[in-house]
Amino acid sequence: MNRLDQLFATKQTEVLNIYCTAGYPQLNSTIEVIQALQNHGADIIELGMPYSDPLADGEVIQASSTIALHNGMTIEKLFEQLKDARETIQLPIVLMGYMNPVLQFGIEKFCAAAKAVGIDGIILPDLPIYEYETMYRSLFEKNGLKFIFLVTPETSEDRIKKIDSLCSGFLYAVSSSSTTGKNKAIEGQAGYFKKLHAMQLKNPVLVGFGIKDKATFAAACRYTNGAIIGTAYIKALENTTGIDQTTKEFINSITG
Repeated sequence: MNRLDQLFATKQTEVLNIYCTAGYPQLNSTIEVIQALQNHGADIIELGMPYSDPLADGEVIQASSTIALHNGMTIEKLFEQLKDARETIQLPIVLMGYMNPVLQFGIEKFCAAAKAVGIDGIILPDLPIYEYETMYRSLFEKNGLKFIFLVTPETSEDRIKKIDSLCSGFLYAVSSSSTTGKNKAIEGQAGYFKKLHAMQLKNPVLVGFGIKDKATFAAACRYTNGAIIGTAYIKALENTTGIDQTTKEFINSITG
């Protein structure tokens, strides 16, 4: 069973998904960061593949991607770093990135490599539904990779239902139509979260964008299965003197 399926079979509330950028803060920080996330209470690791034009990401995550690229991070290097990760990492790992570098790497090669290192799911925000359904779905499914789509407060109910039918793993509910890291009032989105809950979707729903502390995490979890935190964690890592301790303090501030 896919690790995402295993997780949601045993935990339906307050699921904590934390985003980190591969190759940040240092090129060889990737495994240390994901190990620290596992050690201190994350439920899912969302591992960002750095890209020079990350259209869904705000300034903080863009900056971390730029640093990671300058450090020498590539998709090929990432798969090299992850080749032994499953010896110690049991949490679900989801790769998040953009189509351009994946296509340059070769999408069949990418899916096979992701399967080989034990990746559980993929998020590619700029892959349109039609192209996914008609061109790539079979590739992801053949390699046991869940494909996670994003919805926003402006997404129509019909489109949400369509996305839910294609999606697997979980549905990524963007809290507002903006980039990551924007301090929108999560509490003001209760109507949107209630609507998703009332639709009785087949996939669990995790809220992302603007989740940064205990209060916003609790607000996001009130009507959904959990939340995704990225920008706030990347900020915590900016000036860290110890990744494990910084991660411990950060997660405790959210869930403690």
